[in-house]
Amino acid sequence: MSVQDTSADLPPQPPYAWIMVAVAFGLQTLSFGGVGSVGVFLKPLTEEFGWSRGEVSAGYSALALSAAAFGILWGWLADRKGARHIALFGVLMMGISFFALSWTGSLWYYYLMYFAFGALGNSAVGTPIYATVGYWFTRNQGLAIGVMAAGGAFGQAVVPFAARLLISAWDWQTAYAVIGISFLVIGIPLALLVRDPPARLVVANRLATPESASEPEHLAPPALVLPFLSAAAFFCCICMSVPIVHTVALVSDRGFAPEAAASVLLVLMIAGIGGRILGGRLADMVGPLNGWMLMSLGQTALVFAFPFVEGLWATWVLAAIFGVVYSGDMSSILVTARMMLPARIAARSLGIVIFFGWLGMGTGAWGGGAIFDVAGDYVWSYAVAAGGGIINLLILMTFRIVLANGGFSRSSSLLVRQ
Repeated sequence: MSVQDTSADLPPQPPYAWIMVAVAFGLQTLSFGGVGSVGVFLKPLTEEFGWSRGEVSAGYSALALSAAAFGILWGWLADRKGARHIALFGVLMMGISFFALSWTGSLWYYYLMYFAFGALGNSAVGTPIYATVGYWFTRNQGLAIGVMAAGGAFGQAVVPFAARLLISAWDWQTAYAVIGISFLVIGIPLALLVRDPPARLVVANRLATPESASEPEHLAPPALVLPFLSAAAFFCCICMSVPIVHTVALVSDRGFAPEAAASVLLVLMIAGIGGRILGGRLADMVGPLNGWMLMSLGQTALVFAFPFVEGLWATWVLAAIFGVVYSGDMSSILVTARMMLPARIAARSLGIVIFFGWLGMGTGAWGGGAIFDVAGDYVWSYAVAAGGGIINLLILMTFRIVLANGGFSRSSSLLVRQ
């Protein structure tokens, strides 16, 4: 009997399941919209204050590192208290911190506000919701998680483009303020609709083993799973973060108007909506580990092309294809963690994986800017991103071999379809 077979003992899939997916989609739109907009503010802030690109892009690193660290805390609390009140607090902090960025006048304040957005906003909306949505479903879990994750891509398409239009029409201060208020107006009603799934409680009771730290027969031990997933997520996110944060500046450096440069990120993220759904569905079809490897292969192969593709149309095409595979990676990380980690520690375990993912995002974002400051162009920045993708693939292939040969046949049949 595989992990999926346990669905026979769960209650029927509640009608609220897909409503919860829609709610999660909206919350991820706001959360990752704020994250994705960092690159749009990159050049306006360097021009306003004379900061280097490495210094400004380090705001993304502050966000990523704080989201990484606090995601574990929010996950631990969600395992005990549920996700609803945590999500509501996260929405409030996202709106407040983004509005407060409109008063930026120094680097320390700029970093502090992005730290608050990541630690108290993004991570509170992220980890508890990720760990909740999958347990509303007894079938098509990968598809459901993929649709939820597509909200992040939608947000990274719409919010940065809206921010660019606001900057062009008024200024960067107005853009920050309007986005912060919008987060509150849209996010609070969504957070009030968050519910914890009844199915998750049933799964938790089945998997809990108070007398022993051992896991059910169909699961590999978390002590084995977590290091592999965390390491793979770290290098996978190094690879994807450089295009996400620096592509707008890269295209703008070629002489294109700021709106045209922002449109490349818009195309990348819109394509990512389908990519996240595809990644989730692919996990249901071939197993999440195989799906993750396929998407990572595409991401790694394409990322180094960005500095060498110069025409706007060609860059749009590259961005669209990259958006599909990078977003498929995001879904694959979430689905693999959901299917391999036990329900009783789902949120905190996912928080650990996301910690290393955010650590990779922050490292790649800062490194891309710092390398540009030294080299004077983005070739080496994107080369390092490709190197992160290669290491990620090697880790996933090693994990696949360990699962296939380590006596975890039941988890292997689920995660690695032969």
